[in-house]
Order: sequence, then C-alpha cells, then structure tokens
Amino acid sequence: MKGVSKIAIMFIFLFGVFLTACAPSADSSGEGKNQSDKGGSDTTLTIATVNNPDMKSMQDLTSEFTDETGIKVNYIVLPENELRKKVTEDVALGAGKFDIATIGTYDAPIWAKNKWLISLDDYFNKMSDKEKANYDLDDVFAPIKNALSYNKQLYALPFYGESSMLYYNKNILKASGVAMPLHPTWQQVADAAVKIKEKTGKTGIVLRGLPGWGEMMAPLDTVINAFGGKWYNENWKAQLTNPQTEQAVQFYVDLLHKAGEPGATSTGYTEALTLMSQGKAGMWYDATAGAGNLNDKENSNIVGKVGYAYAPTANKKNTGWLYAWSLGIEKSSKHKDAAFKFLTWATSKDYVKLVGDKKGWVVAPPGTRKSTYDNPDYKMAAPFADIVRNSLEHADYDHPTIDPVPYKGVQYVEMPEFSGLGTEVSQQIASAISGDTSVKKALDSSQKLADQSAKKGGYRK
Repeated sequence: MKGVSKIAIMFIFLFGVFLTACAPSADSSGEGKNQSDKGGSDTTLTIATVNNPDMKSMQDLTSEFTDETGIKVNYIVLPENELRKKVTEDVALGAGKFDIATIGTYDAPIWAKNKWLISLDDYFNKMSDKEKANYDLDDVFAPIKNALSYNKQLYALPFYGESSMLYYNKNILKASGVAMPLHPTWQQVADAAVKIKEKTGKTGIVLRGLPGWGEMMAPLDTVINAFGGKWYNENWKAQLTNPQTEQAVQFYVDLLHKAGEPGATSTGYTEALTLMSQGKAGMWYDATAGAGNLNDKENSNIVGKVGYAYAPTANKKNTGWLYAWSLGIEKSSKHKDAAFKFLTWATSKDYVKLVGDKKGWVVAPPGTRKSTYDNPDYKMAAPFADIVRNSLEHADYDHPTIDPVPYKGVQYVEMPEFSGLGTEVSQQIASAISGDTSVKKALDSSQKLADQSAKKGGYRK
C-alpha cells in the first residue's frame, strides 16, 4: 500500500484488519493550509467512542456543547474490541473518518510516536491566561497525564480515569456469613466466592472472560502480577510458563469454574457491570469506573448495598491498575481547532459539574481531577472516593511486577505488539475457561506467541 508505513501495516495486521483502502493523499494529514476548521455552525466533528455508561452521559450532554459553540458532533459508538480495530485502522491509514478518537493510556504514547495524533501542547500554549486557569491542567492527576504523554508532550486528555477494586453485595455476603476486609487477598476472595455460591446459589464473583487484551487480560494481568508472575524477564524472554504465571492463570480459571458467572467467555466490562448491578452476583473485581454506575438509581438495583475493597493481593501487595479512557485528535482531522474545543469541554471542571448537576454526582467522571475528590458534593455521593483516589495515586505503573521487567503498564505491556499478542493469549486462555483445553496447554502456546513477538519487535535478539 502506497504511503502506508511498516509500523502501520504491523498494527493493522495485529488487529486483524484487512487493508482494502488506498493510502491517503499527500495533504490528508491535516497539516496543509485551511485543513483546521475554526469551528462553527457548519462544522461537524466525528468521534469514535466506546459503549459504556460514562460515554453515554457524554453523548447525552453534547447538545450543551453544540449550543455553546455551534459545533455539531456525530458519534460512532462501538464495543470496546471493535472500537480498537476501527480506530487503529483509521489512524494507521490516515483515512480521516474520525476527528477525535477515544483511546487509552496504552495507545496514546504509541500512537504519538507513530505521529497518528497531534500534540496538544501547542493548543494549550495558544490559550489565554484566563482559559488556562479555567481548564487548570495541573488539576489533572499526574500519573494519568504522564501515561498520556510522549517525549514530555501531552497527546490526549482523560475523560475518566480508573484503577481496579473489588465490589461486593453486602446483603449477599451477610446471607453467606462472609466478611470482606478492606485489603483482601485473592485467597480470601476465592474462599468467599465459593461460600456465596454454596450458600445462596448465586454467582460468587464476576470476572471478565471475554477475549481481548483490554477485556479479559486487564483483570487477569493484575492477578498474574499479584502472584509474582510476569510477561517477560529483563532479557525479554517470555515468562508465561513460569510457575508463578501458571499458578495465577490456573487460579483465575478455577475460580470462574467454581464460583464465576455462566458463559464467562462472553463477559466483558459492560456485561459484568450489568450482572453486578442487577444483584445477580456476590462480588465483582474490575475497574473503579464502575463504582458510580453501581450507585446510580437509574441503572442499578443494588444502590446502598455495595461494599468496596482495594484490589486483592497475593505475593505482591500493590496490584491496582492504571488506565484512562481519553480523547485524542487524529492527525488526519480537518477540524483540529474545533476538536480541541470539544476535548477541553468534555474533560473540564465545568463538564464534571454539568454531569453532577444533570445526572447526579455519583456518576460524575471519576479518576481525572483532584478537585472532583475535594468536592463535598462528590464525596457525599461517592462512598468509594477515597479508595479510588488512593488506588490511582499509588498505582505501580512503572514497576508492575515483583521482579524487575523491561516494560511499563500494570494490566498491559507497554509495547505496540501487545494489542495483538494480548488478544491472542486471551483467546488461548478463553479455551481453558470454556474447558476446551488445559491451562498448561494454553500457556505453552502463549509462551511461543510471546517469544515470537519479542523477537519480531526487535526487543530480544
């Protein structure tokens, strides 16, 4: 494909996207004259986003932005795995289908390196002092900003941030004779889940089993870290068959078999949230972003019945992940100025207040701004606020494992190849969850895949 880099081809291959489109023309990067629309009644932004409750709130409130600026917004809403494929195809080819992409902390530095996103620094520098003070970039949690930066430049703004935590239904645990500590171990969680299943017949714990590097592998990677496992050693030799990693994966699979939800390989974040909010499970381990939704009377049947605990531990004591669904401007966008207006609107203090006033403070965007956690209205509505803030501020992003490793990222490996590798490995493990193979066989195959990725990526000679 003319005009498509080797890196782009690699990304598209990893996501299983077939190259059926021609490369962009020379001026489609948006760098040419008159490519950046200042925004107005004749401007329409196209935003690719994920179908979760926080993003639904953004769509519901976008009319406020349009009324204020005259800029219209068109959303393309996709399931998480499909969103990653479609957006990566678009940025890699420079197709320009989307002005703004919803991406994560994993994507931002990699896409910035590939020049698929524009740096936001120049746009912030053009702001007046009043505009800068009103947006208050220093109010955004530093770990989140750092994870969205490349070469000390910011490439995306966080819409909401998250770590991970354990949720539990206080009524179900009480009926099962189970007490949950604030800092549980994974063994305590497993024992409680089995007891809940035996005593009540309900699902003891909901865990993601849907294949995908950002689906199943997110919680599972934190379990691997907790047990002392890892993806690679310091020499980039794959470690998916080492005893600690195998023990962690076997534990996860066994827990789903003994006390997990039926059809676990179809359960991603959204499905897990639904099961927990409907009162069908005793516990759920997942993103802290779900806390507000479980306390939203419009969407949850267990408001007032939810208990919270820090991410479970084992050999490693700090296991909560770090992630932020964020908004970045594609380099091929023809409406960059208008897109920046939307970014700063949707991630501002004013937007947080808008959600609080219109939707309720319990569902205000979490995990991005210190001021949210200092706000009395939010703290009153969000009994989980202290756990979330502490988990975010102390997430071990740079040192995710017990032993030294050559990569960053708690629930993923910060390398371009991981998007494909993590998904392939999750598919192997899904086969073990469904009973089609053993954990050992699944990890034997995964070990080979991980070694191949390290060699092809040039990490290991």
